[in-house]
This record gives sequence, C-alpha cells and structure tokens, in this order.
Amino acid sequence: MKTPFRLDEHPRRPQPPLAPPAADFFDKLPLRVMQRVRPAADADAAPAWGWLAALSAPLRTALASVVVLLTFVGSFWLASRPGSQPAVRPLSAAQALAAVPRAEAVQYLLSDAAPRLTLADLADTHVAERDLTADFLPGTDADIQAALDEQPSLDVYL
Repeated sequence: MKTPFRLDEHPRRPQPPLAPPAADFFDKLPLRVMQRVRPAADADAAPAWGWLAALSAPLRTALASVVVLLTFVGSFWLASRPGSQPAVRPLSAAQALAAVPRAEAVQYLLSDAAPRLTLADLADTHVAERDLTADFLPGTDADIQAALDEQPSLDVYL
C-alpha cells in the first residue's frame, strides 16, 4: 500500500529573494516585444511581388478579378481554335439511329438479349419532326365516330 503524501511535511528549499524590476521596465516592454516580433525587412524578400503589397485592397481585388476573367476568356479562346477540335464530329442520336439498318434493329428487338419494351418506353419517344397521326388513324371523322358508336357501353358508366 502506498504511503500518503502530505505537502506540509516537505519543507520548501530556500530561494534567493527576487530582484525588483527596473524602474521603466514595464513601460519599455511592449516596444521591445514588438521589435522582436517585427519581421526583418529584407531587400531581397519577394521583390517580384512587393508592388502587389503596396496596392490598396480594392485595387488588388479588381486586379484579381481581371486576371480570373482573362484566364476564363483565354481558356475558351484556346479551346475554340481550329486545331484543338477533332476532325470527325460525333453523330447526333437521331443520325446514329438512322444509320442502323432496319432489319438489324428488328432482329435486335426480337432477340432475347434485348430488354423488353413497354408502352411507357414507346410513349417517351421524341418524334417532333413529322406528324404521325395520319399513320395511326387512317380515317375520317365520320369513320371514327362510327367505330366509337359500335363499341358496347355499359349502363354502369353512364
């Protein structure tokens, strides 16, 4: 078991008395601390960027925004040069689909490897180039009305 430790049982060593500070020590202390903390003014410390530190804050901000703008414009200018674009432009989706032979497309859709198409998939097609209603509804208004009249109707729905 440990023996208890009591601080009162251990006398302090005698210390030499402290000397009082100089008369104006605390008056000169902030100046001495600032002299030690101040960075050394080297003549060769960043001579290329020294002019930037001499500018005012709004002028430095304006200069930075001009540099960013010029970089942005320069990148677009370099990207739009004739030598930077590929020689062959990719086909659009409609052109690529038109290049596929019809028999090959039908064979693909009938095979088991093709994903099954639903009516929702077919409803999402974008056929804005031409009007397809003439292909799907070959008839006059009278023919359509006659076909609707022939449909049986239940009294429940009326």
